Amino acid sequence: MKLAIIGATGLVGSTLLKLIEERQFPVKELLLVASENSEGQPIFFKDRDYKLISLDTALAAKPTVAIFSVGAEISLTWAPRFAEIGTTVIDNSTAWRMHPNYKLIVPEINAHLLTASDKIIANPNCSALQLVMALAPLHRLYQLKRLVISTYQAVTGSGKATIEQLLSERKGTPQTPSAYPHPIDLNLIPHIDDFLENGYTKEEIKLVNETRKILNDESIQVTATAVRVPVLGGHSMAVNAAFEQDFSIKEVIQTLKQSPGLVVQDNIQESQYPMPIIAQNRNEVFVGRIRRDESQRATLNLWIVADNLRKGAATNAIQIAEYLQAQHYLSN
Repeated sequence: MKLAIIGATGLVGSTLLKLIEERQFPVKELLLVASENSEGQPIFFKDRDYKLISLDTALAAKPTVAIFSVGAEISLTWAPRFAEIGTTVIDNSTAWRMHPNYKLIVPEINAHLLTASDKIIANPNCSALQLVMALAPLHRLYQLKRLVISTYQAVTGSGKATIEQLLSERKGTPQTPSAYPHPIDLNLIPHIDDFLENGYTKEEIKLVNETRKILNDESIQVTATAVRVPVLGGHSMAVNAAFEQDFSIKEVIQTLKQSPGLVVQDNIQESQYPMPIIAQNRNEVFVGRIRRDESQRATLNLWIVADNLRKGAATNAIQIAEYLQAQHYLSN
């Protein structure tokens, strides 16, 4: 396995390196790619220094797999170039998620769709990913009709500059200019990504479109509000899910407990429920506050939390690569 990480110095790239070591991912040669300004600088990993290289150098090395954790513009330009030489690209950006010719993959849900010919594979939006992890097993049983979602997303979802803004504000030394349009410490900002003409943000529309694509059901009605919160790591979401078929809470909990990658934390008597502080540095998706919506038939309320840098991005990408290798779909 010759693995290239495109965007190795970013938050997701750094998390990928941790996961390679934790999961003992079999890498024979590791290629770490960053911007031109960082080229040649060292990154210490597993008892040695790796020099950061350019995209051109990585392309010439013909990696088996390239995991892209950079902006969509770079992915749109470079992912096809890597795919043309036989590299399998796993892309974390928005570039390919909704393209009809490329698959949007969460291994626990739809890895079976992958083949050896898939050379560009899209990794979902972090919030959409944790949402479908909890809902896919319930959708199979009860058939989702409508979702109302409110997200509470950590500052790590928007990069290093926003972490610095939160920490500097917390110290009482706010930086100028700030990364967000408003203070984030002791505040909530109902604005993630750009606003569209309909008043929704791009982040909210990602939840609509990617949920339908991953669950392979365009009939599901989805509406969302995405909020940035002063939390360092871990996205949370309150979800109201209406189904065609009714359910029992006992069966819902049993189904979620038996679903791979999920952890049910739902003991309100002991004040046990998912929280970002619990999910941070974990690869699972946590589900709790499981209760019936008593205002209408066959409707469920859920609280879902996950580490947005891990399962929301890096862990999912590594799991895709692990699946492809297990199926012998990767070129040497």
